Amino acid sequence: MSEVNQELLSLLRVYKDGGVERLMGTHVVPQGDPKGMVQSRDVVYAPEANLSSRLYLPENIIPHQKLPRWSLLTAPEHPLPTAHDDSWTAIKWVASHVDGNGPEDWLNSYADFGKVFFAGDSSGANISHQMGLRQAQEKLSGFNVEGIVLVHPFFWGTQRIGCEATKQKKERIELIEGLWYLANPTTSGFDDPFFNPVLDPKFASLGCSGLLVLVAEKDPLRDRGYYCIL
Repeated sequence: MSEVNQELLSLLRVYKDGGVERLMGTHVVPQGDPKGMVQSRDVVYAPEANLSSRLYLPENIIPHQKLPRWSLLTAPEHPLPTAHDDSWTAIKWVASHVDGNGPEDWLNSYADFGKVFFAGDSSGANISHQMGLRQAQEKLSGFNVEGIVLVHPFFWGTQRIGCEATKQKKERIELIEGLWYLANPTTSGFDDPFFNPVLDPKFASLGCSGLLVLVAEKDPLRDRGYYCIL
């Protein structure tokens, strides 16, 4: 067996040969809804990289009714910026349906590209923020991002603020920082713009009309998320 390169106990081990062992399992939610309220299906958006996305549709949708489009983003097992690049590829694939002639009929028929939303939780919130920055730079034609929702965003920084400096246990801080170096081994540190967005010169240039940031009382990252909207 390959030698362990990095270990975050209770979460995962990374081996020197590139293999990853998920200590909490790898359960994948099946398509469909046992209660019959939501339809879903998986579609490949980048065949060359074997990347797929799951689409959801309410069961009782009116034919051709336009719905706001949510892109729910998760990061794959590859160092950054792979997660950002794959997510942006997915968004561009969705945007290719703006004229109603894309490869996926659900998007052609039901997606309202005048009301697109990006949303994510934790690392997914980090990615959603980065997608807002890319939209501001590239401005996909006919694709209006109405809002971005960041739920407990995975942001950090070298300088401790709020509860980071006074209430967090050493083990928890080590886990947060260890996860960051696992996600981005070549990072410049905790003030990397991917991790500390307020130091990014593009921070105020999100390509959306509104931003909602959600934090919780016992979230160790709560003050960082709150600081981002001040």
